[in-house]
Amino acid sequence: MKIKLVIATCDSDYAEHLSNVLSEKFADEFSISVCSLDDELSEILGKVKFDAALIELQFTKPEKLSMVRLPIILYDESDNVPDEYECFVKIRKYQKISSIAGEVLQAYAETTASASGPGINKANVTACWSPSGGVGKTTVALAYAARRVLDGKQVVYLNLENFSSIPIFFSNTGKSISTAFEKLDSNINMFLMGIRQKDSGSGISYFCGPDNYDDIHILTADDVEKIIEACAFGTDELVIDLSCYCGECTKKALELADSVMLVCDHTRISQAKLKQFINQHNIFKSIQAKSILINNKGAEVEEASALKSIKLSHVPSTDPVFVYKTLSGNRFEW
Repeated sequence: MKIKLVIATCDSDYAEHLSNVLSEKFADEFSISVCSLDDELSEILGKVKFDAALIELQFTKPEKLSMVRLPIILYDESDNVPDEYECFVKIRKYQKISSIAGEVLQAYAETTASASGPGINKANVTACWSPSGGVGKTTVALAYAARRVLDGKQVVYLNLENFSSIPIFFSNTGKSISTAFEKLDSNINMFLMGIRQKDSGSGISYFCGPDNYDDIHILTADDVEKIIEACAFGTDELVIDLSCYCGECTKKALELADSVMLVCDHTRISQAKLKQFINQHNIFKSIQAKSILINNKGAEVEEASALKSIKLSHVPSTDPVFVYKTLSGNRFEW
């Protein structure tokens, strides 16, 4: 679903630049129209029902604002916004266009009911999990995500670890994913699209880490289902990085995934835990058909005969970003 957005500003050069960037970089999120005259705006609004409008103060007549589902005041810092517009969403004009897009998406999410429904998710969902810590699970998840970007796919990485490793791999200066957890009963799809960041080096989209440990820890399985379905909206591939503990939230994520990467390395501990999971845990039978064993760090895993498998070589580096980008050279075909 695209948001029908009209941009109404007298500054034609700014309108053209804003429209071009939104159309190029946010083509999946917005369908853009532009006008620079008051009469032109009236004519456009009479023909098309817009979801949102970025509209300068000189265009803000009451009859025009009422014709748009979400009118947003587009203001310059030098503008004196009258008190009568205090109740409207306001977005500053001259800032990063990616920030403007994010603010529009978040505001639109606030005004609409939940849009989740059958057939709305187009993403392939891949969960990355291991019963043992320290095997390189996050590195594998990011290597796979980066590989899919190289294959020309739009990829979102969702970290649901109890203790997030996001700051190690990406900038963590945007809005926390915690801000979305309070909106699980609203149009969370659009909100998450608005707060997700994009790493310029790898092309992976991601969410900044939670504000604190409890924000992830207290999520229920139903919460996780809503988050996964929402994150899968508007992208080609969703890669979920899970904590090692196989609680109800992890089980729900494994259940919803289209494919599961089970990660193991050369250590006896990780292989023993994997063997226990395969032989003793009832969830394994339900995911076996969609699971692939990732033999990480050059491992030779005895349980490989029970699963399709891929072997990843050991990358001799202590830089985790270098490691995952190096491993992204693998095709990950199964």
